[in-house]
Amino acid sequence: MPLTQSRSKPAVPFGGAYRIIDFVLSNFYNSGIMGMHVMVQYRAQSLIEHLRKAWRIGDGERQFVTVVPPQMNSGAGWYEGTADAVFQNMNLIYDFGPDIVAVFGADHIYRMDIRQMLRFHVDCEADVSVATLPVPVSSAQGFGIVETDGSSRVVSFEEKPAVPKPMPGDPSRALASMGNYLFRTDVLTQALEEDVKAGGSHDFGRDILPRLLRMNRVMAYNFQDNEVPGTAYHEEPGYWRDVGTLQAYWQANMDLLGDTPPCDLRNPEWPIRTDPSSGPPASLVNCYVDRAFIGEGSQLIEADIRRCIIGRNVRVEAGVQIEDSVIFDHTHIGSGARLQRVVVDRQNTILAGVELGAQEGEPSPEAEWTESGLVVLPKPMVPNDAGKSRPSSC
Repeated sequence: MPLTQSRSKPAVPFGGAYRIIDFVLSNFYNSGIMGMHVMVQYRAQSLIEHLRKAWRIGDGERQFVTVVPPQMNSGAGWYEGTADAVFQNMNLIYDFGPDIVAVFGADHIYRMDIRQMLRFHVDCEADVSVATLPVPVSSAQGFGIVETDGSSRVVSFEEKPAVPKPMPGDPSRALASMGNYLFRTDVLTQALEEDVKAGGSHDFGRDILPRLLRMNRVMAYNFQDNEVPGTAYHEEPGYWRDVGTLQAYWQANMDLLGDTPPCDLRNPEWPIRTDPSSGPPASLVNCYVDRAFIGEGSQLIEADIRRCIIGRNVRVEAGVQIEDSVIFDHTHIGSGARLQRVVVDRQNTILAGVELGAQEGEPSPEAEWTESGLVVLPKPMVPNDAGKSRPSSC
């Protein structure tokens, strides 16, 4: 929040031209795995519209990206958890008839050749494979923590523990699940049917995986072994970010900038697909710009832009200074405004002379401060039928 007040997290804009979900879908597409169902639930319209425009692929039979809202095929309610979302749509699995089912989260920033994880899964004769990577123990409470034996077999799985168990020989790091799984199809369908009878939160990390450890072969795939074609020498090995907080989201955007970024999107061998824009090139008039992305159709006039991501169709008037900020599409920034460490959602208008961010003085009343010192300007509100305000869509 507030970037998710009118959209789900996978639909949040990222990197000036993308949505967060574009990364996982591009990983599947580039890996040659093109039968994809996207389970959606709350605040889904923005995501649905993006997928409709950006992800029309294949023949519709074995190659597709299909949105699947709650169908209530096996219950009277919405999805109760990640496992329940798949359980309610097991007919899609039966119709497609795969040997292996991939269940991946849609809200992380990373690149991954899923074929390599699939090869690991098959070579290990695994019933389930979990993508993992080491994370600092100090920040591991928000992850599922995996413990393995010497053969990479998972012997323990604890979802978001208060005291994460460190890796053997490395007390500073814990082995975290990325929320990406490969299942042998019969193992998955049986586990989901048993989960319904057992009750609980119907979550893969909290319920399904701990039960499967008792009887099935669950293996941990080391994401740091994954080699994406075209990766530059300066990129961080195994780059993966959970952008579940504003600070993490802002930092992941900053990681794209510069001539040697830790996450470099300029990789023709592993492109991140998104909605193609038909706007004109960006226009810059007498500007100073350093380490920035400038989106199509944007117009900057006598502006000072440093370490910023500027979206599409943004207009920046004379004398504006922007540093360390992320500006979404269709924003208008008036002359003389100053922004530092600011995230501005779509369709905002910032008046001339306004100061937002790390400068002295109070921000505008619409802005929200975060504990990390970021200032976030939510989407402007539009009136609904009852005369009250609500966030605009997309």
